[in-house]
Amino acid sequence: MSDILDELRWRGLVAQTTDEAALRQALADGPITFYCGFDPTAPSLHMGNLVQLIAMRHLQRAGHRALCLVGGSTGLIGDPKATAERQLNDPSVVADWVARIQRQVRPFLDFEGDNPATMVNNLDWTAPISALEFLRDIGKHFRVNTMIRKDAVAARLASEDGISYTEFSYQILQGLDYLQLFRQFGCTLQTGGTDQWGNLTAGVDLIHRAEHASVHLLTTPLITKADGTKFGKTESGTVWLDPSMMSPYAFYQFWVNADDASVISYLKVFTDRTRDEVAALEQEVAERPFARQAQRTLAADVTTLVHGSGATASVEAASSALFGRGALAELDAGTLADATAELARAKVSPGSSVVEAFVDAGLAPSRGAARRTIDEGGAYVNNVKVVDPDAVFAADQLLHGRFAVLRRGKKSLAAAVADVS
Repeated sequence: MSDILDELRWRGLVAQTTDEAALRQALADGPITFYCGFDPTAPSLHMGNLVQLIAMRHLQRAGHRALCLVGGSTGLIGDPKATAERQLNDPSVVADWVARIQRQVRPFLDFEGDNPATMVNNLDWTAPISALEFLRDIGKHFRVNTMIRKDAVAARLASEDGISYTEFSYQILQGLDYLQLFRQFGCTLQTGGTDQWGNLTAGVDLIHRAEHASVHLLTTPLITKADGTKFGKTESGTVWLDPSMMSPYAFYQFWVNADDASVISYLKVFTDRTRDEVAALEQEVAERPFARQAQRTLAADVTTLVHGSGATASVEAASSALFGRGALAELDAGTLADATAELARAKVSPGSSVVEAFVDAGLAPSRGAARRTIDEGGAYVNNVKVVDPDAVFAADQLLHGRFAVLRRGKKSLAAAVADVS
C-alpha cells in the first residue's frame, strides 16, 4: 500500500493533492476508504470518466476501500460549466441514467472479493433533507466569497447570463457528499479530475468546519494530445464507453490512431502494462514506429478493459479483414456494419457497375480513372481483385445481403451498401 502513490504518479494519474506528505502517510498506514463520484448527465460515461475508474482500480488493488458514487441528486443539478447554464433533465431520465451508469462501472471494480467496493447514490441522503435543514445544517458552513472564486462560477458571474442559484449550489451538494461518506464510512480521500478541484475542496472545507477533521484530495490530470489540446473528443463526438453510443470498432480505432508522441503516456494511464513492458514498447516506437506495436497494444488493452476480450477479438479480425488479411465473409453483420460505418459509401444493388461504385464512393475521380485502376490491378471488392472493367455486383458479393468492401490499392477503403430504399 505504501507504494501506490508512487505508482499513480509514474502512471501520470496525480495532478494535485491537498497535502502529499500526509496523504502518503495515510496510504502507508491504511487501508483507507476513498470515493469518486460520477454524475449521470448523460446515459453513458466517457473517456474522461475512464481515467477516474482506472485510478480507483489501482487504489482498490492496493488494498484501499472503494466507494463508487453515482449522483442521483447532483445529476439533477449538473456541475456548472464555464460557458452556459446546463439543461435540467427530467428526474425519470436521471434515474434511468443512474441505473445505467451503476451497471457500467461494476466491471471496473471488485464488488465481490475480500475488499469489495460499495455503490452509493447521493439521492439517498439528500432527498430526505428539508430546505431549512439544508440551509441551517450545511449552508451555514459555506462562505459566499469563497464560492464565487471557483473558476466556473467566476466565469459565469462575469458573463451576461450569470449563473442560477441552482448551479451555484452544486458545490454545496458535492461537499455534503464527502461529509456524509466521512460520517457513514470513515471516508478520508476523494479522487476526481483536476478540473473539479474547486468543487472537491468544498467537501474538505465542510468536513473541517463541521467535524474539525482533516481529509484528503487527489486529482488526476486532464489527458491531452501531444500538442496540449484537450483529449477525449473525436471528430464525431465524445469517446463514450457504452457500445450502443460508440461501437467497439470505433473505440478501438480511436486508440490505435494515437500518435507516437502520446502513445506511451496513454499506455501508462489506461493500461496495466508494467514499467518493463512500457519501456519495451517505448523502444519499439523509437526503432520501428511503422509497426505501431505500441498503438495496437494500447487499443487492444483498453478495448478489452471496456468491452471485453470477445469484442477485441472481433474488432481485430475486422481490422485485418478490411485490409485483406482476413476473411470478410466470416465477420458478423454487426461487426461489419461497425467497421464500415465511417467509410465513404456508394449505394449499389445486384447488377450495378463496380466502376460506378468506385466513382460514387470517391475511390476514383472518374469512370475512366476507375477503369485504369482495374486494368492496373489495384481494385478489389471484398479483398478479391477486380479484373473486368465491366464487372457488376453479384448478389453473393453483398455480405449479409447488404455490404461489400471496396479497396483501391493497399489502404484506400470504401463501402458499397445495398440500396434498400
